[in-house]
Amino acid sequence: MKKLSLFSIVLLMLSMCISADAQTSAHKVLRQHTEKQLSEIIGHSPAVTGLVAVDLTTGDTFSFNADVIFPQASAIKIPILMSVYKQAHEGKFTLSDSRKVERADVVGGTGILKDLADTPSMSIRDLGVLMISLSDNTATNSLIELVSMQEINAMLRSVGAKKTIVQRKMINSAASGRGEENLSTPADAAHILQLLYRGEFINKASSDEFMFILKKTDRQTSRLAVGLPGDVPIAFKPGVLNGVSTEWAIVLLPERPYAVAVMESFKVKGQSQNTVEELSEVLYQYFWRTGNATRYGTYVDPKHIK
Repeated sequence: MKKLSLFSIVLLMLSMCISADAQTSAHKVLRQHTEKQLSEIIGHSPAVTGLVAVDLTTGDTFSFNADVIFPQASAIKIPILMSVYKQAHEGKFTLSDSRKVERADVVGGTGILKDLADTPSMSIRDLGVLMISLSDNTATNSLIELVSMQEINAMLRSVGAKKTIVQRKMINSAASGRGEENLSTPADAAHILQLLYRGEFINKASSDEFMFILKKTDRQTSRLAVGLPGDVPIAFKPGVLNGVSTEWAIVLLPERPYAVAVMESFKVKGQSQNTVEELSEVLYQYFWRTGNATRYGTYVDPKHIK
Protein backbone atom coordinates (compact mmCIF):
# COMPACT_ATOMS: atom_id res chain seq x y z
CA MET A 1 0.00 0.00 0.00
CA LYS A 2 2.81 2.39 0.86
CA LYS A 3 4.48 1.72 -2.50
CA LEU A 4 1.21 2.29 -4.28
CA SER A 5 0.69 5.54 -2.42
CA LEU A 6 4.16 6.73 -3.33
CA PHE A 7 3.56 5.79 -6.94
CA SER A 8 0.30 7.71 -6.90
CA ILE A 9 2.05 10.77 -5.49
CA VAL A 10 4.68 10.63 -8.22
CA LEU A 11 1.98 10.37 -10.88
CA LEU A 12 0.15 13.30 -9.35
CA MET A 13 3.30 15.43 -9.34
CA LEU A 14 4.06 14.54 -12.96
CA SER A 15 0.50 15.40 -13.90
CA MET A 16 0.83 18.78 -12.20
CA CYS A 17 4.10 19.50 -14.01
CA ILE A 18 2.58 18.55 -17.36
CA SER A 19 -0.44 20.71 -16.62
CA ALA A 20 1.76 23.70 -15.69
CA ASP A 21 3.80 23.26 -18.86
CA ALA A 22 0.62 23.11 -20.94
CA GLN A 23 -0.53 26.35 -19.36
CA THR A 24 2.59 28.22 -20.44
CA SER A 25 3.33 26.47 -23.73
CA ALA A 26 1.09 28.71 -25.85
CA HIS A 27 2.96 31.82 -24.71
CA LYS A 28 6.28 30.07 -25.24
CA VAL A 29 5.30 29.26 -28.81
CA LEU A 30 4.18 32.86 -29.37
CA ARG A 31 7.49 34.17 -28.03
CA GLN A 32 9.51 31.74 -30.16
CA HIS A 33 7.51 32.74 -33.23
CA THR A 34 8.08 36.44 -32.49
CA GLU A 35 11.81 35.92 -32.00
CA LYS A 36 11.96 34.08 -35.31
CA GLN A 37 10.13 36.92 -37.07
CA LEU A 38 12.52 39.50 -35.62
CA SER A 39 15.52 37.38 -36.58
CA GLU A 40 14.30 36.99 -40.15
CA ILE A 41 13.75 40.74 -40.57
CA ILE A 42 17.22 41.51 -39.22
CA GLY A 43 18.79 38.73 -41.27
CA HIS A 44 17.17 39.98 -44.46
CA SER A 45 18.74 43.42 -44.13
CA PRO A 46 22.26 43.95 -45.49
CA ALA A 47 22.84 46.52 -42.74
CA VAL A 48 24.40 45.66 -39.40
CA THR A 49 21.35 45.78 -37.15
CA GLY A 50 21.09 45.69 -33.37
CA LEU A 51 17.93 45.45 -31.29
CA VAL A 52 17.04 45.20 -27.63
CA ALA A 53 13.38 45.28 -26.60
CA VAL A 54 12.46 44.95 -22.92
CA ASP A 55 9.06 44.25 -21.39
CA LEU A 56 8.90 46.93 -18.69
CA THR A 57 6.45 44.84 -16.68
CA THR A 58 8.26 41.49 -16.57
CA GLY A 59 11.78 42.19 -17.86
CA ASP A 60 11.34 39.71 -20.72
CA THR A 61 13.88 40.72 -23.39
CA PHE A 62 14.46 40.25 -27.11
CA SER A 63 18.11 40.80 -27.98
CA PHE A 64 20.05 40.85 -31.25
CA ASN A 65 23.62 42.20 -31.53
CA ALA A 66 23.02 43.87 -28.17
CA ASP A 67 26.67 44.73 -27.48
CA VAL A 68 27.67 45.89 -30.95
CA ILE A 69 28.80 49.53 -30.91
CA PHE A 70 26.92 51.89 -33.23
CA PRO A 71 27.24 55.61 -34.04
CA GLN A 72 24.28 57.36 -32.43
CA ALA A 73 23.66 60.59 -34.36
CA SER A 74 21.00 62.59 -32.50
CA ALA A 75 19.97 59.76 -30.19
CA ILE A 76 23.04 60.66 -28.11
CA LYS A 77 21.15 63.79 -27.05
CA ILE A 78 19.39 61.71 -24.38
CA PRO A 79 22.63 61.17 -22.38
CA ILE A 80 23.55 64.83 -22.88
CA LEU A 81 20.26 65.93 -21.31
CA MET A 82 20.76 63.40 -18.51
CA SER A 83 24.07 65.06 -17.66
CA VAL A 84 22.40 68.49 -17.67
CA TYR A 85 19.79 67.30 -15.17
CA LYS A 86 22.37 65.53 -13.01
CA GLN A 87 24.56 68.64 -12.73
CA ALA A 88 21.52 70.79 -11.98
CA HIS A 89 20.58 68.34 -9.22
CA GLU A 90 24.13 68.64 -7.85
CA GLY A 91 23.74 72.42 -7.64
CA LYS A 92 26.19 73.44 -10.37
CA PHE A 93 23.43 75.56 -11.92
CA THR A 94 19.66 75.64 -12.00
CA LEU A 95 17.54 74.66 -14.99
CA SER A 96 15.97 78.11 -14.92
CA ASP A 97 19.35 79.84 -15.30
CA SER A 98 19.65 81.90 -18.47
CA ARG A 99 22.35 80.86 -20.94
CA LYS A 100 23.57 82.83 -23.92
CA VAL A 101 23.94 80.78 -27.07
CA GLU A 102 27.41 81.55 -28.38
CA ARG A 103 27.97 82.14 -32.07
CA ALA A 104 30.61 79.38 -32.07
CA ASP A 105 27.94 76.84 -31.13
CA VAL A 106 25.67 77.70 -34.06
CA VAL A 107 25.67 74.89 -36.63
CA GLY A 108 23.44 73.63 -39.41
CA GLY A 109 21.24 70.59 -39.56
CA THR A 110 18.10 70.22 -37.50
CA GLY A 111 16.73 72.86 -35.16
CA ILE A 112 15.51 76.45 -35.12
CA LEU A 113 18.22 78.45 -33.35
CA LYS A 114 20.44 78.51 -36.44
CA ASP A 115 17.73 80.46 -38.27
CA LEU A 116 17.46 83.30 -35.76
CA ALA A 117 19.02 86.64 -36.63
CA ASP A 118 20.64 86.96 -33.20
CA THR A 119 21.90 84.24 -30.89
CA PRO A 120 19.47 84.32 -27.97
CA SER A 121 19.67 83.86 -24.23
CA MET A 122 17.27 81.28 -22.86
CA SER A 123 16.87 78.97 -19.89
CA ILE A 124 18.94 75.82 -19.70
CA ARG A 125 15.74 73.79 -19.51
CA ASP A 126 14.40 75.39 -22.70
CA LEU A 127 17.65 74.59 -24.49
CA GLY A 128 17.16 70.98 -23.38
CA VAL A 129 13.60 70.91 -24.69
CA LEU A 130 14.79 72.28 -28.05
CA MET A 131 17.60 69.73 -28.15
CA ILE A 132 15.13 66.84 -27.81
CA SER A 133 11.85 68.01 -29.33
CA LEU A 134 13.34 69.74 -32.39
CA SER A 135 16.69 67.94 -32.26
CA ASP A 136 18.28 71.39 -32.27
CA ASN A 137 22.00 70.95 -32.94
CA THR A 138 22.92 74.46 -31.82
CA ALA A 139 21.14 73.97 -28.47
CA THR A 140 22.95 70.64 -28.16
CA ASN A 141 26.38 72.17 -28.69
CA SER A 142 25.61 74.88 -26.14
CA LEU A 143 24.67 72.25 -23.56
CA ILE A 144 27.74 70.11 -24.31
CA GLU A 145 29.84 73.22 -23.70
CA LEU A 146 27.96 73.78 -20.42
CA VAL A 147 28.35 70.31 -18.92
CA SER A 148 31.49 69.06 -20.80
CA MET A 149 32.00 65.77 -22.61
CA GLN A 150 34.15 64.50 -19.75
CA GLU A 151 31.30 64.91 -17.28
CA ILE A 152 28.75 63.41 -19.65
CA ASN A 153 30.91 60.32 -20.01
CA ALA A 154 31.51 60.12 -16.25
CA MET A 155 27.75 60.20 -15.73
CA LEU A 156 27.30 57.39 -18.24
CA ARG A 157 29.85 55.23 -16.40
CA SER A 158 28.07 55.95 -13.12
CA VAL A 159 24.73 54.62 -14.40
CA GLY A 160 26.26 51.50 -15.93
CA ALA A 161 26.31 52.54 -19.61
CA LYS A 162 29.90 51.47 -20.08
CA LYS A 163 30.01 51.46 -23.89
CA THR A 164 28.27 54.78 -24.46
CA ILE A 165 30.51 57.77 -25.09
CA VAL A 166 30.25 61.36 -26.32
CA GLN A 167 33.32 62.39 -28.33
CA ARG A 168 32.28 65.38 -30.43
CA LYS A 169 29.75 68.16 -30.83
CA MET A 170 27.03 68.08 -33.48
CA ILE A 171 27.81 68.69 -37.17
CA ASN A 172 31.55 68.22 -36.95
CA SER A 173 32.54 66.43 -40.15
CA ALA A 174 36.26 66.60 -39.43
CA ALA A 175 35.85 64.85 -36.08
CA SER A 176 33.50 62.30 -37.62
CA GLY A 177 36.05 61.62 -40.36
CA ARG A 178 38.65 60.93 -37.68
CA GLY A 179 36.32 58.33 -36.16
CA GLU A 180 35.38 60.52 -33.22
CA GLU A 181 31.76 59.40 -33.19
CA ASN A 182 29.22 59.50 -30.38
CA LEU A 183 28.67 55.84 -29.66
CA SER A 184 26.43 53.40 -27.81
CA THR A 185 25.00 49.88 -27.96
CA PRO A 186 21.42 48.59 -27.96
CA ALA A 187 22.04 47.10 -24.52
CA ASP A 188 23.27 50.39 -23.04
CA ALA A 189 20.42 52.36 -24.59
CA ALA A 190 17.80 49.91 -23.31
CA HIS A 191 19.36 50.08 -19.85
CA ILE A 192 19.16 53.88 -19.83
CA LEU A 193 15.54 53.81 -21.02
CA GLN A 194 14.61 51.47 -18.17
CA LEU A 195 16.21 53.80 -15.63
CA LEU A 196 14.18 56.71 -16.96
CA TYR A 197 10.91 54.79 -17.11
CA ARG A 198 11.28 53.45 -13.57
CA GLY A 199 12.22 56.81 -12.09
CA GLU A 200 15.67 55.56 -11.11
CA PHE A 201 17.73 58.32 -12.72
CA ILE A 202 18.38 61.01 -10.06
CA ASN A 203 14.83 60.73 -8.68
CA LYS A 204 11.30 60.10 -9.88
CA ALA A 205 10.53 63.79 -10.47
CA SER A 206 13.56 64.19 -12.76
CA SER A 207 12.78 60.97 -14.62
CA ASP A 208 9.14 62.02 -15.04
CA GLU A 209 10.20 65.35 -16.57
CA PHE A 210 12.56 63.47 -18.86
CA MET A 211 9.68 61.30 -20.05
CA PHE A 212 7.56 64.43 -20.57
CA ILE A 213 10.24 65.98 -22.79
CA LEU A 214 10.82 62.78 -24.80
CA LYS A 215 7.09 62.62 -25.57
CA LYS A 216 7.36 66.10 -27.15
CA THR A 217 9.50 64.79 -30.02
CA ASP A 218 7.69 65.02 -33.35
CA ARG A 219 6.09 61.59 -33.87
CA GLN A 220 6.60 61.89 -37.63
CA THR A 221 10.36 61.57 -37.09
CA SER A 222 9.96 58.14 -35.45
CA ARG A 223 10.41 55.02 -37.55
CA LEU A 224 9.22 52.88 -34.64
CA ALA A 225 5.95 54.83 -34.48
CA VAL A 226 5.13 53.67 -38.02
CA GLY A 227 4.63 50.16 -36.61
CA LEU A 228 2.25 51.38 -33.88
CA PRO A 229 -1.40 52.45 -33.83
CA GLY A 230 -1.65 56.23 -33.79
CA ASP A 231 -3.15 56.33 -30.29
CA VAL A 232 -0.24 54.51 -28.60
CA PRO A 233 2.07 57.10 -26.95
CA ILE A 234 5.79 56.88 -27.56
CA ALA A 235 8.64 58.72 -25.80
CA PHE A 236 11.64 58.61 -28.10
CA LYS A 237 14.70 60.13 -29.74
CA PRO A 238 15.88 59.09 -33.20
CA GLY A 239 19.14 59.74 -35.00
CA VAL A 240 20.30 59.61 -38.61
CA LEU A 241 23.74 59.80 -40.25
CA ASN A 242 24.95 58.62 -43.65
CA GLY A 243 24.63 54.84 -43.43
CA VAL A 244 23.30 54.97 -39.87
CA SER A 245 19.86 55.00 -38.25
CA THR A 246 19.14 54.79 -34.53
CA GLU A 247 16.16 55.18 -32.24
CA TRP A 248 15.73 54.93 -28.47
CA ALA A 249 12.10 54.65 -27.42
CA ILE A 250 9.66 53.78 -24.67
CA VAL A 251 6.37 52.57 -26.11
CA LEU A 252 3.74 53.45 -23.53
CA LEU A 253 1.34 50.65 -24.39
CA PRO A 254 -1.14 50.71 -21.48
CA GLU A 255 -1.38 46.94 -21.14
CA ARG A 256 2.34 46.21 -21.52
CA PRO A 257 4.82 49.11 -21.91
CA TYR A 258 8.18 48.27 -23.41
CA ALA A 259 11.54 49.87 -24.17
CA VAL A 260 13.17 49.56 -27.59
CA ALA A 261 16.65 50.43 -28.79
CA VAL A 262 17.24 49.74 -32.48
CA MET A 263 20.37 50.65 -34.41
CA GLU A 264 21.63 50.21 -37.98
CA SER A 265 25.00 50.88 -39.58
CA PHE A 266 26.61 50.08 -42.93
CA LYS A 267 23.17 50.56 -44.52
CA VAL A 268 22.84 49.95 -48.26
CA LYS A 269 20.91 52.67 -50.04
CA GLY A 270 17.61 51.43 -51.45
CA GLN A 271 17.69 48.09 -49.64
CA SER A 272 15.61 47.01 -46.62
CA GLN A 273 14.53 50.58 -45.97
CA ASN A 274 11.67 49.53 -43.70
CA THR A 275 13.59 47.25 -41.34
CA VAL A 276 12.92 49.33 -38.23
CA GLU A 277 9.26 49.79 -39.11
CA GLU A 278 8.80 46.04 -39.61
CA LEU A 279 10.57 45.23 -36.35
CA SER A 280 8.32 47.69 -34.55
CA GLU A 281 5.14 46.13 -35.91
CA VAL A 282 6.21 42.64 -34.82
CA LEU A 283 7.12 43.88 -31.33
CA TYR A 284 3.83 45.75 -30.94
CA GLN A 285 1.81 42.69 -31.92
CA TYR A 286 3.70 40.58 -29.39
CA PHE A 287 3.43 42.98 -26.46
CA TRP A 288 -0.21 43.86 -27.21
CA ARG A 289 -1.19 40.20 -27.29
CA THR A 290 0.84 39.43 -24.17
CA GLY A 291 -0.81 42.30 -22.33
CA ASN A 292 -4.36 41.53 -23.44
CA ALA A 293 -4.54 37.75 -23.21
CA THR A 294 -4.47 35.08 -20.55
CA ARG A 295 -1.67 32.53 -20.62
CA TYR A 296 -3.95 30.39 -22.80
CA GLY A 297 -4.31 33.13 -25.43
CA THR A 298 -7.84 34.28 -24.67
CA TYR A 299 -8.29 38.05 -25.02
CA VAL A 300 -9.89 39.62 -21.93
CA ASP A 301 -9.90 42.93 -20.07
CA PRO A 302 -6.22 43.37 -19.00
CA LYS A 303 -7.22 44.17 -15.38
CA HIS A 304 -8.51 40.62 -15.05
CA ILE A 305 -5.33 38.97 -16.35
CA LYS A 306 -3.21 37.19 -13.75
